[in-house]
Formats: sequence, structure tokens, C-alpha cells
Amino acid sequence: MFGFPLLYLALAALAGLSMALQGSLNAVLGKKTGILEASFIVHFTAVIVLLIFILINLNKINIPQWRKIPWYLYLGGLLGVIISYTVIITIPKLGVAVATTAIITAQVLTASFIDHFGIFGLEEIPFTWIKLVGVFFLAAGVRLLLHN
Repeated sequence: MFGFPLLYLALAALAGLSMALQGSLNAVLGKKTGILEASFIVHFTAVIVLLIFILINLNKINIPQWRKIPWYLYLGGLLGVIISYTVIITIPKLGVAVATTAIITAQVLTASFIDHFGIFGLEEIPFTWIKLVGVFFLAAGVRLLLHN
């Protein structure tokens, strides 16, 4: 039992590490090419990689199922563009640490709201006062990191 959550915490940490690296790389790309161009390059590259994965797994893809899912589940792609675009803008202005901490703080607050109300059919996980303290400390971290 002890190893099970650690595996997922390690994978979550890998996601966080990847997000920080991706944001940094995208921000530098944006400085060199322009914000819209960088956003296009990032998503075009992702499409190419996904097409390769699709071709490799063509026999496992269930396209008819796509018609049965709610419309709002397609918004992830739009949100990905918004995320990349805003990261490309904010990291050069705030720095990687401040921008990432602000992003994570907003992400955790939003995630807590989604958990609490079980939005999108997810399991309800109550928002407690101790979680509020955790969000407060994240927000305080953003403020502390803003000081040079």
C-alpha cells in the first residue's frame, strides 16, 4: 500500500517537472519567434507526435465513441492553447519560479473547487479548512517569490 501512492506522487512530480521545463522552453521560443508563432509550433509539434501515436495504435482507437461524449470535454484542446499562450507571456515577465508558483496556486484552487463539487462527474472530495491553509501558503509563496 505504501508504494502505490508514491508511484502516483512520483508521476505527478514528473508532470510538474515537465510543466516547468515546457513553460521555460516555450517562453524562450516565444522570445525568439513571437508569441503566436511559438504557440503554433508547440501545438503543431504535439499534433505530429499524437499522429504518430495514433498510427501506431490505429486498431485501438474508438472514433464512434467520440460522438457520445459531452461537448465540454472537447475544451481541453482550447485550454491547452490558452495555457501555452499565457505561459509564453508570463514567464519572461515574472520568471519561471514566480509564474509557475502563481499557475500552481490557481490550479490548486480551481482543482479544489472541482473536487469539492464533483464537477464533470468526478468524485466529490470536500474542501476543508486545512486545504484552505495549504492554498493560503501557496499564495503566500507567490508573494514571497515576488521579492527580489
